[in-house]
Amino acid sequence: MATGKELETTGNLEGTAATFALTVEGERQTLSPNLQDEVYRIALELLRNAFRHACARRVETEVRYDEEQLRVRIRDDGKGMDPEILKKGRRAGHWGLLGAKERAQRIGAHLDIWSEAGAGTEIQLRIPAAVAYENSHNRPRFRFFRKGGR
Repeated sequence: MATGKELETTGNLEGTAATFALTVEGERQTLSPNLQDEVYRIALELLRNAFRHACARRVETEVRYDEEQLRVRIRDDGKGMDPEILKKGRRAGHWGLLGAKERAQRIGAHLDIWSEAGAGTEIQLRIPAAVAYENSHNRPRFRFFRKGGR
């Protein structure tokens, strides 16, 4: 994810920069054209937040392609999110996290957020394979049935 590497060179609100790591698991799939832009925009917003607001030393992104879902997980070792922000879904005057949640809902995805003061934040975007992957409708859905048998 080139964006993570670009953000790595920018400082956060305290003027320090975090390192970035990307892990990709599973066989890469072509995303449905309708989702490519939305997934990119959600991930970009989450990465920006991690680099700007978390005061983290490290930001990691994990992309996992599997048969049931596409999962994008972004985590940092920063200061964590205020419980009130988690409850409200946004910080006063900021709309990025709320916008990411709305985008996720609009495309049929789930956005899960875990955070604890002083322990960083982890946000996971989960999109069902049938929605995420361009050729998911070509895959056999009932692989557990035996061929030629009863």
